[in-house]
Amino acid sequence: MKKLFITFILVACVFGVHAQSLPSFWEELTASDFPLAVKQAQGVCVVPLGVIEKHGPHLPLGTDVLAVRELCRRAALQEYCIIYPFYFAGQIFEAKQQPGTIAYSAELIYKLLDETCREIARNGIKKIILVNGHGGNSAFLQYFCQTQLATPRDYAVFAYSPPTDADTQKKIAAMRKTTFEGHAGEVETSTILAIRPDLVKLERANNESGQDLGRLPLYKEFTGVQTGIWWYAQFPNHYAGDAKDAQAAIGELGLTSRSKTLANLIKAVKADIHTLRLQEEFFKESQQPLQTKAK
Repeated sequence: MKKLFITFILVACVFGVHAQSLPSFWEELTASDFPLAVKQAQGVCVVPLGVIEKHGPHLPLGTDVLAVRELCRRAALQEYCIIYPFYFAGQIFEAKQQPGTIAYSAELIYKLLDETCREIARNGIKKIILVNGHGGNSAFLQYFCQTQLATPRDYAVFAYSPPTDADTQKKIAAMRKTTFEGHAGEVETSTILAIRPDLVKLERANNESGQDLGRLPLYKEFTGVQTGIWWYAQFPNHYAGDAKDAQAAIGELGLTSRSKTLANLIKAVKADIHTLRLQEEFFKESQQPLQTKAK
């Protein structure tokens, strides 16, 4: 009996350690471990989305992807999930005039994300969280989520841009030297300093202006008006802010706060039983709208 008990403990320990040691990154999992990872993640995968674009004169082109993947990595350490591989096919037409930008067509970025979600679902993952790391993706992802209702599917897609909690925002504000942050400024630069300081050329931060040139009077005169050239009109250098005083400590605060927020969402999505149920109900009703009854 004692020998059997010891054997049980050893087996439990081995499987427990194995479960805990499963990588979160999809590309690091073996095919034989993938089903175990799906089970441990409770069918949840996060897709960190960024783009390849200029980030002032001092940050790497892959800043958005580097930052959002690190954010997801930290969240997965708190609440296990599978993290989809390096994804940079986002909306970035406004930076096409800058060296190094990868701006795929609107049709391709939609189709690629749609097929990516379908492939994730085909692999047994039915809850997909698109974690946005690029401001220019926001409207695209909102539209993408809405179009999930166009045809029936057996998986749900969520889009999320993890915020920094209010207390952390106050701490960061007290540490900052600047008050304006739009793109590649003090805070974003601080994030990369916390992740990959070797890629930051801080001495170049003032080689170009990050000021708003205000070249589109209509945009300021009429609240709510939209035009695609607005970003180029205001920040043609693809730099909005002043990064010279960036510090890793600021970046670390933001990453810690946002990763905790994301981990909480992952946990909530795992427990969610309503989204898929309501989607299925909607798809059935949409096939026979004349038979839909008032709720």
